[in-house]
Amino acid sequence: MKRSEVSTTTMRLTRRSAIGSFAIMAIAGVSPWAGSQARSEQSNGGLPMKHYAMSTRTISDAINTSGLLVVAQWEAKEGQADKVAEILDGFLPEAQKDPGTKLFLIGRGKDNPAQFLFYELFQDEAAFKAHQDSAAFKTYIAEQALPLLAKRERSQYALL
Repeated sequence: MKRSEVSTTTMRLTRRSAIGSFAIMAIAGVSPWAGSQARSEQSNGGLPMKHYAMSTRTISDAINTSGLLVVAQWEAKEGQADKVAEILDGFLPEAQKDPGTKLFLIGRGKDNPAQFLFYELFQDEAAFKAHQDSAAFKTYIAEQALPLLAKRERSQYALL
């Protein structure tokens, strides 16, 4: 095997391992909202996720095909982090049901609970656009959450 082939294989395994690990943690009930003090105290690290990252699809189905990966990072304004988390708790199951959504995870910073990380895998650009045009996105994100943010960054990646 050539060195470039080994590097590419290693990168794919690492990326897939990371995606799979993140999804397995979500399915296993590791909470994305562990930053809330009251919630953290209830179960040593947060409440179990109410909603699974994927319904009947498998992790393998999501990561072994092509797609558009969107990674977003948010930071809530001072004193707004818990409200943002509450909004996202309502939005998450809706986003996961969007047609063309392969994987949709949201995490909250352990060291800084005002930070949120979105890990979204869509079938293609059209599925991502449909997600942004959905009623849930317009209501939960555009109308409710975005005004509570101090910072919002988003990057798109093509799966290898």
